Amino acid sequence: MSDASINASILREDEASFGDYFALLKPRVMSLVVFTAFVGLLAAPVSVHPVIGFCAILFIAIGGGASGALNMWWDADIDKVMKRTKGRPIPAGKVEEGEALSLGLALSGMSVIMLALATNLLAGAFLAFTIFFYVVVYTMWLKRATPQNIVIGGAAGAFPPVIGWIAATGSMSVEPWLMFALTFMWTPPHFWALALFMRSDYDDAGVPMLTVTHGRRATRVHILVYTILLALLAVGTAFSGVGGPVYLAVSLVLNALFLHGAWKIWRRDEDDSEKDNFKAERSFFKLSLLYLFLHFGAILVEAMLKPFGLGGW
Repeated sequence: MSDASINASILREDEASFGDYFALLKPRVMSLVVFTAFVGLLAAPVSVHPVIGFCAILFIAIGGGASGALNMWWDADIDKVMKRTKGRPIPAGKVEEGEALSLGLALSGMSVIMLALATNLLAGAFLAFTIFFYVVVYTMWLKRATPQNIVIGGAAGAFPPVIGWIAATGSMSVEPWLMFALTFMWTPPHFWALALFMRSDYDDAGVPMLTVTHGRRATRVHILVYTILLALLAVGTAFSGVGGPVYLAVSLVLNALFLHGAWKIWRRDEDDSEKDNFKAERSFFKLSLLYLFLHFGAILVEAMLKPFGLGGW
């Protein structure tokens, strides 16, 4: 093989693929955005034309992906240090930082304008604010400034069901903010559980996660307190306009399991965790993924049953 063909082969290997650009959009996070926005849209007490509904979810998803690209652009320096993120397109050398910035800005502008045109101006404005909050308030400021980063910054990930509701109705009410609160209160214990068994990542990157600034013992206490508050909120939502008997049954089971997991984490010391490689913490983190999905899934079931006179109270 000639030098030219070898160089061409190396070039092809380093060249960014569609998958690399798609990875910039944080597809896992985008899937949560899409699902919660979809539930917010369908739980609204109005009928939405399928085409308008599809466009609303599409542009909300694109806005979420734009936020992910801008987050990766700004956090490229710490992504190179953390084991969990060093394989991302920018630290892996697949995508240039400038490309991520351009993609994020272009998709942000497009998603906001198109959502406003497809649904209403209020929905577009809320999407714009959500992108701003995630990129500027959380990524550029809170993440590296305070251990409350994930607490306050969690609001960014909690807005999609509100945007979905507003896209359908053009107005606000209590119900979408209950869905917002559910995601908002879920975010800290979810991420703190991850931080317990990934603490070295945040240490190395200099990110002031609670485990770094206050230690693992304090983090365990915070997880238990937030889980108790979350359980009260989640079960209480069963008696709102988006709740019902199906949601109540699901919520009671999930919150019993979640409280038990938080209790186990609170009782453990670091020697116990090190011995079994943070088994309880990892299990709690996995359960937290199922927790939010099933709560919103139950809200969706209640919404689908209402036209038949079965959902709600």
